[in-house]
Amino acid sequence: MGLVYADVELINAIDLGLAKRYKIGEEEVKRMHVNMLVDTGNIYMCINETIQEQLDLSVVEKRKGQLANGSVVEYDVVGPIEVRFKNRRCVVDAMVLPGDNELLLGAIPLEDMDVLIHPYKRELIVNPEHPYFAQMKLK
Repeated sequence: MGLVYADVELINAIDLGLAKRYKIGEEEVKRMHVNMLVDTGNIYMCINETIQEQLDLSVVEKRKGQLANGSVVEYDVVGPIEVRFKNRRCVVDAMVLPGDNELLLGAIPLEDMDVLIHPYKRELIVNPEHPYFAQMKLK
């Protein structure tokens, strides 16, 4: 199938909440547009240290994760981050990979936003069964 990338907007969700309560101006909300590898084999969203610094995200905890080669590593988890893709949004925490590692959009944000990979077009799309809003299974 090949690799699938998606253009998403990442927003510091704490800043967003402060702006909604008029504690800071909308122009002070830290946000950025990035291109992320859609990685259905990864549960978490992963950003790198550069993105963490630019969005000024606080460390929530440390968590261990197993890499593809089987090694177990410990990374900082930061957040909250609001992720926006087309007409979808979700709020998640993210593991911070060292340096300028590639950004990964994992299964949790994909499920939360109700988006799918279109294998023929090799792109991320909103679920065509729910084109106007995300719909979750509650059972």
